[in-house]
Amino acid sequence: MRKLAVLLSGSGRTLDNFHERITAGSLRAEIQVVLSNVADALGLSKAKRYGYPAFHAKSDEEINRILADYEVDLITLAGYLKLYRPPEKLRQAVLNIHPALIPSFCGAGYYGHHVHEAVKARGCTVSGCTVHFANESYDEGPIVLQRCVALMDSDTPDEIATRVFAVECEAFPEAINLVDEKGVEYFWNRVKP
Repeated sequence: MRKLAVLLSGSGRTLDNFHERITAGSLRAEIQVVLSNVADALGLSKAKRYGYPAFHAKSDEEINRILADYEVDLITLAGYLKLYRPPEKLRQAVLNIHPALIPSFCGAGYYGHHVHEAVKARGCTVSGCTVHFANESYDEGPIVLQRCVALMDSDTPDEIATRVFAVECEAFPEAINLVDEKGVEYFWNRVKP
């Protein structure tokens, strides 16, 4: 069972998903702490309502000081909109979800609605999400899993976002369970440098 820290910047929809799946027994994890770089993030209020320790922390240093007080073996970036530098002992244990099929539509500036607008503008017939380990560059760490959704020409960026988020809700917990089953090192070792 993975012991999670959840980092978020917004509404906490992914936190909701994790909480529901942990409660239902389909996600093999325990949330130890929730942190946000945004003081009034709705996700922090939700975390407190669920009974999780929840903190506002503006910098990586503040986040890492707080994490030191908790038993965490996997940090999840759940709509966290900053490049994060973890403590050394968790350097390879930061899991992110990206709302596109990496290596397309990723890197600096490609987050949230920007991704779906770019997918629409390019006329893509599929999109999806990628769960990957984070490193010191945006969206470049080892991929854990990807899920695809078919698109229609008439889809708006909002409709694409809705469809992609639905598969994100399945993919992120599935990826955490895979990491729990195979171990963090498995994913870093299977990628060619």
